[in-house]
Amino acid sequence: MAAVFWPDAVCRVYYSGAGQHELIGEMSGGDNIANAVATGMVPHPELGWSHHTVLNPIITVDGDTAVFDAQFLVYSVRGSARPANGWPAGAVGAQGTITPIESGYYLSTLRCEDGEWRIREHVVKHNMPYVFPES
Repeated sequence: MAAVFWPDAVCRVYYSGAGQHELIGEMSGGDNIANAVATGMVPHPELGWSHHTVLNPIITVDGDTAVFDAQFLVYSVRGSARPANGWPAGAVGAQGTITPIESGYYLSTLRCEDGEWRIREHVVKHNMPYVFPES
């Protein structure tokens, strides 16, 4: 994850509810940003995953600078454990639940140096209050 950010990159996370943009977190440097991504959620339970989807991206490029503007949704996926005596008669398809848990906007500015594109600034605007785990 750190490799997609420039060493001097900045990531700012906002809660953007009620028409305001409240800064709730800021990280700088690719390694720090990657660590925040790795620890920004509680660990997944057994048979659990989270899937981040990016929607409606708008990308503009101007020379060695680009802007990526998109919406995001995060889903919590919880698989059901196979019962000890097998699946019940008539069971078919995926077993478990999928629940949307986060939504918001991404705004990233990228820079190209020596033919390599990386993120210089990444802004996350959550639609719902967001709490980072205590360290």
